[in-house]
Amino acid sequence: MKDVVASVSRRSFLKGGAALGGGIVAAGMPLSQAIWAAEGKVLKARSSINPTTFDPGFYALNHEIDVMSCIYSKLTRYKPGSEWGWELEAAEKIEQVDPTHIRFHLKKGIKFTDDHGELTAKDVKFSFERVIKHNSWAKADWGSLDHVDIEDDYTGVIVLKTPFVPLWMISLPFGVGHIVSEDAVIKATKDGGNFGTKPPAFSGPYVLADWKPNQYVVLTRNPEWSGPKPGFDEIRILPIIDIKAAERAYQAGDVDFSIISPDSLATFKNNPPVDTKLEEYQSLGFTWIGMNLDHPKLKDINVRKAIQWAVNVPQILDAAYSGQAAPATGIIPPGIVGHRDKGLVPPEGDVERAKEFLEKAGVADLALTIDCLNDSTSSTIAQTVQAQLSQIGISLEINSQDSGSFWTLGSESEGGERWKDLQLILTPVTWLPDPYYAAAVFVQAQVGVWNWERFRSERYDQLAAEAATIDDPNARAKLYHEMQDLMEDSGAYRFLTHGGAPIVYRPTKMQIATTPDGFPLYRDFKPV
Repeated sequence: MKDVVASVSRRSFLKGGAALGGGIVAAGMPLSQAIWAAEGKVLKARSSINPTTFDPGFYALNHEIDVMSCIYSKLTRYKPGSEWGWELEAAEKIEQVDPTHIRFHLKKGIKFTDDHGELTAKDVKFSFERVIKHNSWAKADWGSLDHVDIEDDYTGVIVLKTPFVPLWMISLPFGVGHIVSEDAVIKATKDGGNFGTKPPAFSGPYVLADWKPNQYVVLTRNPEWSGPKPGFDEIRILPIIDIKAAERAYQAGDVDFSIISPDSLATFKNNPPVDTKLEEYQSLGFTWIGMNLDHPKLKDINVRKAIQWAVNVPQILDAAYSGQAAPATGIIPPGIVGHRDKGLVPPEGDVERAKEFLEKAGVADLALTIDCLNDSTSSTIAQTVQAQLSQIGISLEINSQDSGSFWTLGSESEGGERWKDLQLILTPVTWLPDPYYAAAVFVQAQVGVWNWERFRSERYDQLAAEAATIDDPNARAKLYHEMQDLMEDSGAYRFLTHGGAPIVYRPTKMQIATTPDGFPLYRDFKPV
């Protein structure tokens, strides 16, 4: 769910095959096909994350879906363009029969590789239900899913326990909506559980031909794909975590498509590299400072309030984004249902008010830590906060972590007892175009999973459950406003920014396709 803003956030090599460029050609991928692809049209793009899994039922980072959307099929997908919406993909037809039943009819002829047969309703049922059955960390994306009924090989009904409005903009078109082969996964895992970085079969226009952690992901055309021919013969995705390093890679010609940092926006506008087009999008990213409510030093709400009021958000944005990003008013970005016009604590804070809270707490010479990613933007934010807290007598030690370490910090299953040492946490994520996705992180059931602040509120949980059942956007918005008030009033959060999503690409090499927040839809990219 968390990703390196993108960052959403969290989780061996491929099965069998001949060596190719030091990597491994995926099972069922003829070497001749891979070599042919490598000589054809190649798309080189930057990703802000290093993939941790290729299993859509257990995805951890939002940009992992960039790959999965190329190698698997879904009933529906996000529409490319400037407006959020969805369109049919593997489904020939899909309809809401009543508030808790959605009937779908599949297109015929979608094949899984390695002789695993045609994609059927049986595979849909297996794919959706396994997320719940195996208690995936991504199961919240399915909300109230109960089961899938099969009517025939191509028709099924998704059955919900209660109405779940976010199904249309989260569950089906994004991560957990991908369909995997029941036959292939059972053979690969015995129990149908997480296959991690070893996909046993593909059904999309591309296959995973090669992967080297921290170096690249290579996708090549699926020779068994019967749908519209994808534009590029090969897609090579380079994980470059630091956005400044990504900009240098773009300027050097190592990649032809990349997000750039908001603070570089003016530079790229005034002096763009040769053959470069720059486009700006409304980011669904979100960056905040959280506080571990279970840490002894942060149990007193007055200490937390002192930190909230000492943090001057515009100063942070000037330092880390050259003033090219706006302060966040809550967890939900502009343009999404539930966005607040303003928060409870003004963006500028108030140092004198912060000192008063610290006096109430009876604390002096407080020493705290802040954990953050080791990229340049996170480091700048942490250093600015360090200077701001020193104004009220709080010393702050910065713990910079690589992405593999950072995204397990608050997870009890993956990080052990490391969560007990967490104090302040600087977290960048990317949400989806429904407020449920952001709000679901902070329910009590997510304590020790994604809720690293260990925030607990019965009222919040009640509102979150209710909001997911409501169609009316105005009625939903009121609930999400109250939920954000509860979060902020706990003192455990200082909302910073939703950032921006400027991208650069080479128009003489490609026509791009993205969602309204600039996320690439690689299977729709076309060479020029």
